[in-house]
Amino acid sequence: MTDAPTHAADIDADEADDTADRKVVEQEQDEIRGFVKGLSADDIKSGNWFTKLAAHAMNSYTEKVDWQYFQDRYAGVPADAIVDQRIKMAARYAALEGGLSAGAYTATVAATIGSLGGASPATVPAAVATMMVDVAFTTQLQLRLAYDISVLYRIPLDVHDPEDLWKLIRVAFTIKSGEAAREGVAKAVPALVRPLVKRFYSGSVLSAGKALPIVGKSLLQRNVIKIGIPLVGVPLAVLLNRYTTLLAGRHARAVFRNEARVIEIAEGISERSRHPQLMLWVAWLVLRANAKAKIADDEALLMRHLVRQVRERHEVVDDRLASVVDIDPAEVWKRVDAEPGDLDDVLDAAERVATVDGDVNSREKAILAELRERCRRG
Repeated sequence: MTDAPTHAADIDADEADDTADRKVVEQEQDEIRGFVKGLSADDIKSGNWFTKLAAHAMNSYTEKVDWQYFQDRYAGVPADAIVDQRIKMAARYAALEGGLSAGAYTATVAATIGSLGGASPATVPAAVATMMVDVAFTTQLQLRLAYDISVLYRIPLDVHDPEDLWKLIRVAFTIKSGEAAREGVAKAVPALVRPLVKRFYSGSVLSAGKALPIVGKSLLQRNVIKIGIPLVGVPLAVLLNRYTTLLAGRHARAVFRNEARVIEIAEGISERSRHPQLMLWVAWLVLRANAKAKIADDEALLMRHLVRQVRERHEVVDDRLASVVDIDPAEVWKRVDAEPGDLDDVLDAAERVATVDGDVNSREKAILAELRERCRRG
């Protein structure tokens, strides 16, 4: 798709050299500068810049970058191989942009942020605008990279849906608290610099960031570190941009690949099932083997996709199961005993369900043993 928007992960490694890389990054920076020029000081200080950037970065992008876009570029290549390359490409471009931006940084920016105020873009100091180009560049890059990975693993996300957009943001930016930000950033820089980074974080220079929403605050803190430590600004900017993008990409890969794995399990179970309605009851019994424990994310995800697959493939909707709060094993065994013929497909489904979140526990083993015995009797 030749008219797809260019972004920092959009050039194959074997197609680009340093000159071409720099050109792409500079073009992207120019586009981002236009966005930053439209921000007011209040946007930056309040965190509204992030809300605006999310819409700016994703609206037109998601209309053009879809599964077909990747099929045209990487026909026949497994998703894992494409994802790995795109993470590396994004990290390379993030590092290059960090080096270009850091040359214009000054240590006074951190203090300047605290004094920002005003609704007019003209009130934003040039130094802060320079920093925001870097912040916006890496933020957009990581959002788009996470979206690319979701598309490659065929996890549908509608960025116009608030729930899906928040899911994308959670995946793209793994920092959840100030402490997580400190530890995550410290691990991303060379060992000799880590004590300096931690001391800098504990200082008062970031007090202005406390009023920002959690996502914007974390992103701002990450970038203020790059410009506030004397003598190491440029190399630190390069390293932080590169490693935070690597971390974001690897986290997105882990999350979306796992979801794709669970969906694949649900599709396989549904496709092989000759007793789809009974299978759902047995699957839910296995998943709720320990009724007192909180259901794991993978278990909830699997059940949701099993129900969807059975509805779409077998046209079966079980309102009775949907209304169950505490599943009664006796009712499930009654349904199993009432079903004539071979139930190997149900047993196979139960065994696959039990392993979705890892090792099979003792309660799940007991249910599987009971199911085997009843299937043999049948």
